[in-house]
Amino acid sequence: MKEYFSRFALEHTEPMVVASQIAIVLVVIGLVVGITYFKKWGYLWNEWLTTVDHKKIGIMYVLAALLMLFRGGADALLMRAQTAVPNNGLLDAQHYNEIFTTHGVVMILFMAMPFIIGLMNVIVPLQIGARDVAFPRLNALSFWLFFMGAMLFNISFVIGGSPDAGWTSYFPLAGNDFSETVGSNYYAIAIQIAGIGTLMTGINFIVTILKMRAPGMSLMKMPMFTWSILITNVIIVFAFPVLTIALVLMTMDRLFGAQFFTMANGGMDMLWANLFWVWGHPEVYIVILPAFGIYSEIISTFARRNLYGYKTMVYSMVAISALSFLVWAHHFYTMGHGAMVNGIFSITTMAIAVPTGVKIFNWLLTLHKGSIRFTTPMLYALAFIPIFTIGGVTGVMLAMASADYQYHNTMFLVAHFHYVLIPGTVFAVLAGFTYWWPKIFGFSLSEKIGKWSFWFIAIGFNVAFFPMFITGLNGQARRMYTYSESTGFGPLNLLSFVGALGLAVGFALIVYNIYWSTRYAKRHVTEDPWNARSLEWATHSPIPEYNFAITPQANSIQAFWDYKETKKPLFVGHYEPIHMPNNSGWPIIMSAIFFVLGFSLVFSMWIPAIISAIGIFVCMLVRSFDQDDGHYISVEEITETERKSEALAHGNRPISS
Repeated sequence: MKEYFSRFALEHTEPMVVASQIAIVLVVIGLVVGITYFKKWGYLWNEWLTTVDHKKIGIMYVLAALLMLFRGGADALLMRAQTAVPNNGLLDAQHYNEIFTTHGVVMILFMAMPFIIGLMNVIVPLQIGARDVAFPRLNALSFWLFFMGAMLFNISFVIGGSPDAGWTSYFPLAGNDFSETVGSNYYAIAIQIAGIGTLMTGINFIVTILKMRAPGMSLMKMPMFTWSILITNVIIVFAFPVLTIALVLMTMDRLFGAQFFTMANGGMDMLWANLFWVWGHPEVYIVILPAFGIYSEIISTFARRNLYGYKTMVYSMVAISALSFLVWAHHFYTMGHGAMVNGIFSITTMAIAVPTGVKIFNWLLTLHKGSIRFTTPMLYALAFIPIFTIGGVTGVMLAMASADYQYHNTMFLVAHFHYVLIPGTVFAVLAGFTYWWPKIFGFSLSEKIGKWSFWFIAIGFNVAFFPMFITGLNGQARRMYTYSESTGFGPLNLLSFVGALGLAVGFALIVYNIYWSTRYAKRHVTEDPWNARSLEWATHSPIPEYNFAITPQANSIQAFWDYKETKKPLFVGHYEPIHMPNNSGWPIIMSAIFFVLGFSLVFSMWIPAIISAIGIFVCMLVRSFDQDDGHYISVEEITETERKSEALAHGNRPISS
């Protein structure tokens, strides 16, 4: 077996890499020993590993996303350190290739996506007045498939070697001829496993939003965040099957010698580029549209005004979702299209900027004459508008096919997509994370530490990425692991490294804020800290298992705000036993078998792969005959919980019998 693995292993002799691998192994061993010593395995299994509660699943998504944020952030720091000075020998070319490949995959698929899905899991059922998602066990399976896919991808750094063909994994680079190690196998199979979980999430939340809204909540009375999530999940359902098929073909090419993406024998390497970006550009909006929903909630709350142009916001998101499927070829203008094709995609790319611009003006008009409170979430939202606009304007520059021959594959492009994705996604999830924290946990994060972290992140981001616009226009190619002194790129690259360090400090302060607030702030009961408008704020903090003791009546876009202002009863009815699903071990067990299947396929170990595939089928078969009907929470338990939570409730909740 050792000889078998060694054939596919990519050995690094750099002390830094070896030290990192050893550190990862020691951390894992330390966690196992710590959990065992404190006898927490039973607690973890009963409360978290087998949970089907959408709130706990959402928290686990966010924790995984934060873990991946620091994993991808470490890659980013290494890249900026490598290019900080000319002729740097910190990393060799192979390791640098692995670093920028894993950075892109981790940040897009294993950080941004789970952070969005985590907030979606916690908040959407609360905003629509539901007690859970439509399919709770499927929701748990979705999380564990994502998590196992992420872990499978990340162990490539320790066993076998990381993928090195870029996060887009273009052929022929990703083929066996140019990527002889198992790195690209990890890429194909790990993303496939995680993608299946994401597709399940898309189906689950479409059904949840369409079928489980509170009485009185029509589609055009839904909160803007829920609208953004509905449209996002429609994109997921249409886009992710394309990625699934592309990864299946990639796996067949690499493991079975198929010729779908080869340069000979009838294959076509550009087929991969088309399939990837047919998924890849909608993926950008999968992580951007929920951010638009988050900003809409936050700006409306802290400007103390109704969201300006509610219907135009909805229509613009629908337009963006449709146009997102019509722009994919702008990612490879320079790869052989004719003038006609380039022209068409140039027009559609510019067209998608129009509904995005509409949203910017809607947010500005919401702020106009508002009574603005500069809280930490609001600072992220306000910073987003000008920074994202820079990203949008440079995107229009890149949309011009003829000009793109100058910009393509330079650091200008790197700066552009970071100016879109970091304010458009990272700022948003951090803002939403802070905004909804007191609802989830019953106490607020420190505003002082939160604002310090914001300023480090906002300033560090601009210092890190704005110089790339200049070096890119001056000819610095992306993915270039070193350069000579004569190019003149050194000073601005060093400045970018300084900005990256500022970003690292900002993210470290977020972790410290969680620690400090959990240790000190939670000693004090936190009332509703925001002038919130949507229905999720109508239940207790922290949220009870059943979300709402009585199903709310939501008769307006801003149900909670209207309740506070008019005192018209939001909860009409009486207490009744509440049916809730039981925890289930099948999702994590089945996902663990998927992990074994994926690892076996990576190294072409066919016997364990076949056994694992049979095990997955057996799990599905057994689960299909499972007659677990859940459990009921009695009226006595409900009223007891309500009484204990009274100090955390947001005012009196009028109940009529």
